[in-house]
Amino acid sequence: MLAALLYGQEDLRLETVPDPTPAAGEVVIEVGAATTCGTDLKVWRRGGHAKMLKPPTLFGHEAAGQIVALGEGVTGWRIGDRVVANNSAPCTTCFFCQRQEFSLCTNLTFNNGTFAKYLRVPAPIVQQNLLSIPEDVTDAMAAMTEPLACVLHGVARSQVKPGDRVVLLGDGAIGLMFVAALAKSAEVFLFGGSESRLEIAKKFGAVKTFNYRQVADLPDLVRDLTDGWGADVVIEATGVPAAWEMAIACARPGATVNLFGGCPRDTTITVNTEQLHYNELTLKGVFHNTPEFVRAALALISSHTIPFKLLISDHQPLRNLEQVFQDMKQRKVVKVAIVP
Repeated sequence: MLAALLYGQEDLRLETVPDPTPAAGEVVIEVGAATTCGTDLKVWRRGGHAKMLKPPTLFGHEAAGQIVALGEGVTGWRIGDRVVANNSAPCTTCFFCQRQEFSLCTNLTFNNGTFAKYLRVPAPIVQQNLLSIPEDVTDAMAAMTEPLACVLHGVARSQVKPGDRVVLLGDGAIGLMFVAALAKSAEVFLFGGSESRLEIAKKFGAVKTFNYRQVADLPDLVRDLTDGWGADVVIEATGVPAAWEMAIACARPGATVNLFGGCPRDTTITVNTEQLHYNELTLKGVFHNTPEFVRAALALISSHTIPFKLLISDHQPLRNLEQVFQDMKQRKVVKVAIVP
């Protein structure tokens, strides 16, 4: 089969590899659609990921399709079932899993390789994070379950209260999903750099949107929007250290700052200790998702209450994947559904 492999920094190659066969407890999916992701873009640009993969490796982690092969011992599934597989599963037995902190599992099983005709799904994911797709949900929509699950995990960790004023930094797919998930209960202000993406944010329910390039003093503007105090909750969704510091600067005393965007390895930020201490700020790093939020994400997509289809800018064949990443780098598209 034809598959995308990542060899290093912006070194993505399409190669012919053997079709996968399932071992005991595994299944093989014929990929109907694999969606691109901001994490994929960062991994492609940086040449790796601290947790998920090490090159050279099969690439891509969001996909949906139908089961074409079952490994020995797999029950509850049949050939032809339409499914979406999360890209990971916790071990359920380690120190963190025993405390229900599944995103911190020390033995997370990760799975990559969605940019291909077939995807082999490891047994732990089959057991915990393989879900059936409703008939009225397309493969491309279902493939967005994984990033939305991460967002819903981030929302829960942010402890947003009804009526809170939330500032979001970043208008990528993740930032826009945060808007959609929060807009019904909070006043959401989004700062981004793309006018077309800011328009999507308005359709998702953002109270106000701003192009940060046109803002002279972002924290000062946030204070103007919040009676001089700053935001109740700030969520950083870019993965840029300077934006982490900006997020902290936008927070009111007593606020929660969700540092959600993953920064490059070995980067650091500077925090004003006086501000942190006397303003009683809560700074949270939030990573990945849990089985609970994987299910909640697919349920939210299946409810059709939010037009998540606005995030899919295009559909492209696998052979155009390199150009798709170039377009993502230039911010010409949000997410693209890759059809093998």
